Amino acid sequence: MLMEKRFGLIGGGSWATALAKLLSNNSDDVKWWFRHEESVEHLKKFKHNDKYLQSVEFDLGRVHPSSDLEWVMKNSDVIVVAVPSAFVFKTFDGFKCEGIEKKVLFSAIKGIVPEYHSIPARFFHKEFGIPYDRIGIISGPCHAEEIALERLSYLTLACPDLDIAQQMADSLSCRYVKTSTSEDIFGTEISAVMKNIMAIASGICHGLGYGDNFQSVLISNAIREIESFVDVVNPAHRDVKSSAYLGDLLVTAYSNFSRNRTFGMMIGKGYSVKAAQLEMSMIAEGYYAVASIVEMNKKFGAELPITNAVYRILYEKISPVIEMDILKDDLN
Repeated sequence: MLMEKRFGLIGGGSWATALAKLLSNNSDDVKWWFRHEESVEHLKKFKHNDKYLQSVEFDLGRVHPSSDLEWVMKNSDVIVVAVPSAFVFKTFDGFKCEGIEKKVLFSAIKGIVPEYHSIPARFFHKEFGIPYDRIGIISGPCHAEEIALERLSYLTLACPDLDIAQQMADSLSCRYVKTSTSEDIFGTEISAVMKNIMAIASGICHGLGYGDNFQSVLISNAIREIESFVDVVNPAHRDVKSSAYLGDLLVTAYSNFSRNRTFGMMIGKGYSVKAAQLEMSMIAEGYYAVASIVEMNKKFGAELPITNAVYRILYEKISPVIEMDILKDDLN
């Protein structure tokens, strides 16, 4: 059970900003951690994030920004982590907080912790000793930009304790956000990781000039590949046609707001990985995720043709033209 609802939000990016907007709709105690003190001072002075979703104005009677991670974590009952997966280890490296194992933690990371080749739920369980039944996942299909615009969106809250999942769902629900719950934290989180890889593949194909017909075949194969890997890693009954799996994949693979699709499109158009990363102002989670999934799959041996193709393009510098020409014969 969630007792009090003092929220601690970790992260200063677009998704963290969208979550701060939602949480502050339903709570007057949202402590919000930023890495840089300048961002804290900017929010206090101008009531909006200085870098992301700047149109969103915050009530400073409800939102309390700070660059003191220990203060935010210690004085929160429910912690929501929304930093890019590439920075999770650095953010929490050596961090200690008395009693953290008794708190509820929800991950909104949508990526793999590369130093551990581990999903965030497992990382927080191992690092902080938080039981899995007090760890949850915030999943889509949902883009931060549409939250800022108050367009109708959907979120899935997954936690082994469905009561906790429902209470978190209630904390994020509002006029323009509908929520559902699930017990499947591992499947939901792995699917959220892999859909970013599939979105990069979709972007690469778009950048190479493949049309909608091929994209539909690619994505229908992508959901089967996700299902195959999730089932071998965490065998359980799940319906991958539901919005937390297929819906999240579709919005990430097709939306112009998708940073992973944009990153892939740039690769398909001839950008190097480094050039594409420098051009983008946000992290493409799939770049880090694909290396970790390939490493994880050495243990499981699932058939992952799309994932392997993306890995070879990004890490082995194989030509996207050649790799996608080979991949198309593996799809059906």
